Amino acid sequence: MFGKKKEPGAEKKQGFVKRLRSRLNRGDSWLTYDLANLAPGGKIDEDVLDDLEAELIMADVGVDATERIISGLQKSLARKELKDVESLKRGLRDSLIDILSPVAKHLEIPEQAEPFVILMVGVNGAGKTTTIGKMARRFQDEGHSVMLAAGDTFRAAAVEQLQAWGERNKVPVISQQAGADPAAVIFDAYEAARSRKIDVLLADTAGRLQNQQGLMDELTKIKRVLSRHNEHAPQEIMLVLDASQGQNAMVQAEKFHDALGLTGITVTKLDGSAKGGILLAIANKLGIPVRFIGIGESADDMQPFDAEDYVGALLSDET
Repeated sequence: MFGKKKEPGAEKKQGFVKRLRSRLNRGDSWLTYDLANLAPGGKIDEDVLDDLEAELIMADVGVDATERIISGLQKSLARKELKDVESLKRGLRDSLIDILSPVAKHLEIPEQAEPFVILMVGVNGAGKTTTIGKMARRFQDEGHSVMLAAGDTFRAAAVEQLQAWGERNKVPVISQQAGADPAAVIFDAYEAARSRKIDVLLADTAGRLQNQQGLMDELTKIKRVLSRHNEHAPQEIMLVLDASQGQNAMVQAEKFHDALGLTGITVTKLDGSAKGGILLAIANKLGIPVRFIGIGESADDMQPFDAEDYVGALLSDET
């Protein structure tokens, strides 16, 4: 059922990290803020940490995560470990990695007899369908066979976009007429994937407004229909979040997680926002694995999340 898995090249990863750094280093926020500006005299004291705390809050890191970071730095200050800007930067780097490392878990597709179903959820405009296309390409490159399910039956454009990705990647797309029951479409796709011995089924869903209970109920119905026929499906419930949404992205993550029990998150559009701090807020509060991050439209602009690379991009002044 599975082909030989291929490992992405090191050059591709290095190129992505460089682009991530340059695109996060746009705008005026703590992500690229020269820490020396917080301590013009070079001395680190409580006032400097107060200013850093304000920067973190404004960058959507969230109150809880910010308090965790500043508390750790205050303890280091009390132990006289924060002597200059470089030591502050090292302490901040360690704090950020400590928050993000537990959620940096790559999505592994195990070898199994049944299709590995990934249910993609998120609000309109987050980049969900585009993410599905990029993931399809990635899984193919790793040697897996892929099928797409057009579960967003409310928008004809969504089906057309998914079919375009299917043609581009040469993968089958299962769809029905506009207005069809999304749960029925996705179940039909599951049956087709199983009969064709497909490795991975990527199921699109309509862009949900997290405060519309009826739409959230429909997602739980899809989950229920799949699990009725395979107790393990969907094996992954992935939320796609737009980084530029700031604290609203946190609200979305909480609502979807409460309704569905998310197993993964993909964060898109980090190139369009200086507020990549929202990823820290979500990691600290929810602890949901972050599978991928995206910085652009091309397939190579989405890569598995790496905590150390991300923090390095946030704090580096290189471009």
